[in-house]
Amino acid sequence: MPLITGRADVFAVYARAAENKWVIPCFCSENLTTTEAILAAAAEHGEAVGIPDLPVSIAITNQYAHRTQSAYYTHTRRWDIGLALFRNDLDVLTGAGSPYHDITTLVHLDHAQHDADSALFNDGLSRYSSIMYDASSVSFDENIQLTRAFMERFGDIIVVEGACDEIIDAVGTPGNALTSPEHAERYARETGVDFMVANLGTEHRASAATLRYDDARAREISAKVGPKIVLHGASSVPAARIAGLYNDGVCKVNIWTVLERDSAPALMTAMKENEERIAGAKPDIGFYTTTWRQSILFHSMKDIVRRYLSLWYRKAS
Repeated sequence: MPLITGRADVFAVYARAAENKWVIPCFCSENLTTTEAILAAAAEHGEAVGIPDLPVSIAITNQYAHRTQSAYYTHTRRWDIGLALFRNDLDVLTGAGSPYHDITTLVHLDHAQHDADSALFNDGLSRYSSIMYDASSVSFDENIQLTRAFMERFGDIIVVEGACDEIIDAVGTPGNALTSPEHAERYARETGVDFMVANLGTEHRASAATLRYDDARAREISAKVGPKIVLHGASSVPAARIAGLYNDGVCKVNIWTVLERDSAPALMTAMKENEERIAGAKPDIGFYTTTWRQSILFHSMKDIVRRYLSLWYRKAS
């Protein structure tokens, strides 16, 4: 089916997920190989469990300082060209005649910056299912004001996630405090966002030693605002905990790091094992091409995505 856009249609996908106690998995991509690996995994897993139209969201960041994925989508390093290719790739891969046509595919703009991405906002957002409006780099009060203004301007066009977080506090000190239930309630009430990203201990600013998903805090927040929490940093959450996220009030999970981090060793191993075929006296075209290298990454990423999908989408008993 075509990509799902438009608020009513996107909310229908989330309503279906809630009925089945699914958490919508949102995988980020910065290249065609990753984009197709996500769709291929969804198609294979959907067929295996009898849910050929299972929902999956594919995301990309733009002018996000931590990772400008749209710029990395092409070697021009231009975000506008990268975004266009990302959207066009998805249109083709989910279009009629594609093996991925049956998947319920959402397309998400992640970590859209309140200031740096203004040109993107003005260019129109109707080709996307949802957007995370990220004003976490300013004070919490200003974050609320900016996010409310964004909702007033675009809330009738696109589903909006807000960032209920504060990277720099009111006196300019970097922070990584967990989102409090009180802040979450105020943020939801005053901004009117559809979903909110809360810091539950897995944000990328946390050190490896302190990464820990706080399920109790998630339940406290959802008791205040409802099941509208979006979890970032799921790559650091053990599988057993991820499987139960719906019960914590989490409706969507963002995943990226694990796709790149855990597929790279597979490529390194394959290249070491085939060193002679790649760079020996008689190189083999079956091994030294970009096609071969991308195939290793594609299959590794596909396996990673399927492992995540299996945590929520299961064959009916």
